[in-house]
Amino acid sequence: MAGEFELIRRHFTRTAPAGMLGVGDDCALLAPSAEATAVSTDLLVEGRHFFPDVDPRALGHKSLAVNLSDLAAMGAKPTAFVLGLALPRADDAWLSAYAGGLFALADAHGCPLVGGDTTRSDAGTTLSITIFGSVPARAALRRSGARPGDDIWVSGMLGDADLALRLLLGEPEVPVADRAAVLAATRRALEWPEPRVALGLALRGLASAAIDISDGLLQDLGHILAASGCGARLCADDVPVSPAVAALPVPWRRRCALGGGDAYELCFTAPADARARVADAAARAGVAATRIGAVQAGAGLRVVDAGGNPVPDLPRAGFDHFPSTAGPAAGLLPETT
Repeated sequence: MAGEFELIRRHFTRTAPAGMLGVGDDCALLAPSAEATAVSTDLLVEGRHFFPDVDPRALGHKSLAVNLSDLAAMGAKPTAFVLGLALPRADDAWLSAYAGGLFALADAHGCPLVGGDTTRSDAGTTLSITIFGSVPARAALRRSGARPGDDIWVSGMLGDADLALRLLLGEPEVPVADRAAVLAATRRALEWPEPRVALGLALRGLASAAIDISDGLLQDLGHILAASGCGARLCADDVPVSPAVAALPVPWRRRCALGGGDAYELCFTAPADARARVADAAARAGVAATRIGAVQAGAGLRVVDAGGNPVPDLPRAGFDHFPSTAGPAAGLLPETT
């Protein structure tokens, strides 16, 4: 059986781009840049973020995708990443597949692996990636820039990942007749999310605020509103969903689309007079963008249906590793206007 350093050499050592020093020394050296450096870290823990029997190639893809999604939300261009692996055993075939998924996405975004660490774990597999990106400091998309009158947009479609997760967990109350067919239609969204890096870059100088939807639309939009000191009105029926989610009863459709996490789409705001430019930016990035509401003065998020009526029984705000007993989504207000 190959040892730790042989496994690193075999699966994760690659030639670094010119100007960088990659895997093999005590630190990586990144090329100097006149731009600001964007840094993000994510942990994926077996049994919490992924199933033990997940396809390791899909896991390799997703472990980097969730970090690339953070860069997308800042309008940052990927530069490099480092990888931490805590493994219960040295499984050469598993590592080969994991590395295949990881590097396919890394190569697609020009984001090399430049270092990391491995260790043995008796508590299952844990994956940690820290990613670096570059963005002109004044062009970085932040959560704090939304202003009253701005439109609220989302990319792609929401709800598929949440629906797939519920089916994989075997939740008996999910109201679908053909569970296997619906899982087949939605599973890729959960296991192979597409980070919207191109859209984030296209929104530089255009979007006023942005966030990636990792913990659910209501919760993540709430972060923008809190950071910006604004409120908003959101039309639940304008949130884009796939045919699989659209076929659910309305309360379940809203539960998946508004509260479901793991979407890794972008939620962003932009001035109302920029609608044509937003549409053009999305087209250039090859992804749909849908206007779902407007930023308002005041505080709190009001959610209405297509007729302007308040939506009852809203889902909880989204995923929380350490949930409180506070009840429904923080910041949600009854519709009174």
